[in-house]
Amino acid sequence: MHQLTLAEIARGLKDKTFSSVELTENLLARIQQLDPQLNSFITVTAELAREQARAADARRAAGEDGALLGAPIGHKDLFCTQGVLTSCASKILQGFKAPYDATVVEKLAAAGTVTLGKLNMDEFAMGSANESSHYGPVKNPWDLTRVPGGSSGGSAAAVAARLLPAATGTDTGGSIRQPAALTNLTGIKPTYGRVSRWGMIAYASSLDQGGPLARTAEDCALLLGAMAGFDPKDSTCVDQPVDDYLAALSQPLAGLRIGLPREYFGSGLDARIGEKVMAVVEELKKLGASVKDISLPNMQHAIPAYYVIAPAEASSNLSRFDGVRFGYRCENPQNLEDLYKRSRGEGFGAEVKRRIMVGTYALSAGYYDAYYIKAQQIRRLIKNDFVSAFADVDVILGPTTPNLAWQIGAKNNDPVAEYLEDIYTITANLAGLPGLSMPAGFVDGLPVGVQLLAPYFHESRLLNVAHQYQQVTDWHRQAPTGF
Repeated sequence: MHQLTLAEIARGLKDKTFSSVELTENLLARIQQLDPQLNSFITVTAELAREQARAADARRAAGEDGALLGAPIGHKDLFCTQGVLTSCASKILQGFKAPYDATVVEKLAAAGTVTLGKLNMDEFAMGSANESSHYGPVKNPWDLTRVPGGSSGGSAAAVAARLLPAATGTDTGGSIRQPAALTNLTGIKPTYGRVSRWGMIAYASSLDQGGPLARTAEDCALLLGAMAGFDPKDSTCVDQPVDDYLAALSQPLAGLRIGLPREYFGSGLDARIGEKVMAVVEELKKLGASVKDISLPNMQHAIPAYYVIAPAEASSNLSRFDGVRFGYRCENPQNLEDLYKRSRGEGFGAEVKRRIMVGTYALSAGYYDAYYIKAQQIRRLIKNDFVSAFADVDVILGPTTPNLAWQIGAKNNDPVAEYLEDIYTITANLAGLPGLSMPAGFVDGLPVGVQLLAPYFHESRLLNVAHQYQQVTDWHRQAPTGF
């Protein structure tokens, strides 16, 4: 049962081939047996899962037939989940149990999903390797000595290892797409505002967006259809009808115009990954697509702009974690100032501290105009590049990452080298565009991902292209040895 996709699970539950309780018990046993190798879970919610599975089976017995009714999933540990530890993989939220469900959690629970647990991540979603977690690094099931990508690395590793059919993630600079690429999954970051951020603990409010990680585009369409939609509790959520993502999957690709940005294929890209990307292009051309060279001239400024804007917003968002109201508090503070300093100093990890300090500096008097305002101006130029490009093409295609998954610890002493792994993904967050990564083959036994970008609210186009590609290839069906 653990090899089944969400779509296959829906058919099996409908046909009564197995029950949600049977499926849940099967996966809980796999998690207990295999997750010690991966460290992908922070919390396993076995009793909650059993309760939800029994309820799902009862709803089906009463005549309900939702596609996700009884399907097991997991949540990245920054989605508030009522009564369950919600830690953001940080010591500073040690012992915090959310008093309410995030909108994403609420919507998926209403659809009948079964929550198997909360998944490991980079602390406060800050990282590209899932090494900054207070609970230890997550390991890539394709090679346990390598990173799974971040910050949704726990979600990616658990799905890739068949501990779950799908999971939620969040993407601030590529944190759904990059781990999807490094673990052979499909992951989609929706348009900013497409999925509610209410109850999703913030890293950078103008960049964060929740989305699904799964093995196929069809499964991502199933999950995104349940996650997306207007939420009056989130002032950044857009009141726009949600497309029928499943219906869009079957559209032919005849006439599709693909843009290949020349900036994606420079010296920073592993040539072997570039070959896999071009092989995907050839397959899509066979399906009726045409290809055009395009330019995104301001892409070169994306990394510095992102690493001013995101830390600045993080500096503001994380100021609420002060040891006063919830989470970790230092022992025997001498006064209020000592309480703040030691609680934050002891509670936050090194990467989070680094970004808070960078962000506070960028927002300080005398530097705000020179750094933060300038970065926002660059952000507008990057958005304009995409608007111009989409006047001539329907989707933009390129590599998701410049390199293969690297060894755990290899970039710990060089954070900038790790930041550069996001070079192809962060522009979509700066512009607010939807982006998807899909499996595109292997190099030396390690997965390669291809990224697709589309205009605002055209998630259905991304899912359609990925689904059609997955009908003529089987990369997405490959599983890591031992899992």
